[in-house]
Amino acid sequence: MRIAVTGGAGFIGSNFVAFFCKNHPTDEIVNIDKMTYAANPMTLEFLEIYENHKFFKIDICNFDEMENILNGCDVVVHFAAETHVDRSLQNAEDFLTTDVLGTFRILEIVKKSKSLKKYIHISTDEVYGSIEAGSFTENSPLNPTNPYAASKAAADLLVLSYLKCYRIPAIIVRFTNNFGPFQHPEKFIPLAITNAMENKKIPLYGDGTQVRDWLFVQDTCRAIEVIIDRGKTGEIYNVSAHQERQNKQVLFKILSLLGKDENLIVQVPDRVAHDRRYSLSCEKIQELGFEPVFNFEKGIEVTVKWYERNQQWWKTVKDKDEFKKYYKNRYPGL
Repeated sequence: MRIAVTGGAGFIGSNFVAFFCKNHPTDEIVNIDKMTYAANPMTLEFLEIYENHKFFKIDICNFDEMENILNGCDVVVHFAAETHVDRSLQNAEDFLTTDVLGTFRILEIVKKSKSLKKYIHISTDEVYGSIEAGSFTENSPLNPTNPYAASKAAADLLVLSYLKCYRIPAIIVRFTNNFGPFQHPEKFIPLAITNAMENKKIPLYGDGTQVRDWLFVQDTCRAIEVIIDRGKTGEIYNVSAHQERQNKQVLFKILSLLGKDENLIVQVPDRVAHDRRYSLSCEKIQELGFEPVFNFEKGIEVTVKWYERNQQWWKTVKDKDEFKKYYKNRYPGL
């Protein structure tokens, strides 16, 4: 089987590439990434050990290059996206370009493909907006509250329209908040870990009681594996581990694991239109046989240890000059 992965040098994408290469050594993994700021070139070094992995630096908005590389693929797993809410509040255009136009380009290729058996579109719980009690189902209305979530919701609707109009073999997967190795240190958990290791202040929006349902990235990879194997075309699958934590509880746990004082936490003004709580019902994917393996405590321990052991990876990201120097010297062709 030949599987194309977009955004395969990013956080979830790179974890999935490594997971699938290791567990399916006879399958070929085609890794496509534009290599924006969010794709650390050092991540590619971790993936070079897999003989069934091939990397291509391509912008998903480039129709001709994408059509050429996707030709002959059996499955496309589309991770590539702009994902950071704060950045979307400052400049939404990149999100519309990558998340919406990029998805459109891929859908046009999928529509024409004669080899493709499944197109798996990676989405997010944020398309539903916030929920005070209970959990969203796959039939819940979309109610995005920031430009990032709106761009992902728009992409989801595009996929659904292509399903109805052209009967493409698409499946939409909506995950709760992921965490784990290789996540860019602008995101909540790796920012907290790396700042604590450097004895820097850790910002906490508002009162810190916002609730997120955390899913360890290896369980995300396992869920996608299940969907590739048994997912039904035309379906939407929510994926959750049902591990809700307040943001401040997450920070307390990280500081405890690192032996750091809670005075590193500094409250900052809350983000505009900050969703209070995300929660997904995921009976549909459970019916396919998926159950998460990692609880939050085990996952966060593994994550903290990874950032402790791989300090060059995140330090080059946080130091822009060092990152540019490394990028140019190690990968001059990218």
